[in-house]
Amino acid sequence: MNRIVHPIEQESFRRLRARLDTSHFPPLTRAVVERVIHSAADLEYASDLVLAEADLVPAHAALHAGAPVVVDVEMVAAGITRRRTVCRLKDARSGPGLTRSAHAVRLAYEEVGPGALWVIGCAPTALEELLTLDAAPALVIGLPVGFVGAAESKAALRASGLPAVSNVSEKGGSAVAAAALNALLYHPIPSEETL
Repeated sequence: MNRIVHPIEQESFRRLRARLDTSHFPPLTRAVVERVIHSAADLEYASDLVLAEADLVPAHAALHAGAPVVVDVEMVAAGITRRRTVCRLKDARSGPGLTRSAHAVRLAYEEVGPGALWVIGCAPTALEELLTLDAAPALVIGLPVGFVGAAESKAALRASGLPAVSNVSEKGGSAVAAAALNALLYHPIPSEETL
């Protein structure tokens, strides 16, 4: 199914590309970088994001093959188009040493098992908890926001060696995390001729 792009979105991306040359990025990396920048109107993401095409290619294939998508909060889920997501925050409880977000990650992992795409856009503790599990994710989009724990949780994600999209700074949030996943959703599936 081809996505119909509204003229306002087309013009927005034209203006983005007029301000920033993204042509040197590989295809999926470029798609993620541009969509994240577009979602926040923040060109600094071009140098702040940390991602690798080698991680995005199999994640893109897994996503289009139907791998589950798990999100940390409903706000991330609301921003993801054309895809059902799993969010267990409503079922989660906090306890000593455990935030609701961390408990929600545990509950979601029990539901989906390994191989999911995880989209963390709000809670650093959700990302920290994910890193303690043997989740074998297809991809972790780790873009939580905040001045307490966000940059540190993203550094831990990068150090983990898991396939990931993250950024170096405290910036992030639901909109940019959803945008990164949408970039993979919107990017066309390669035809057998191009494989």
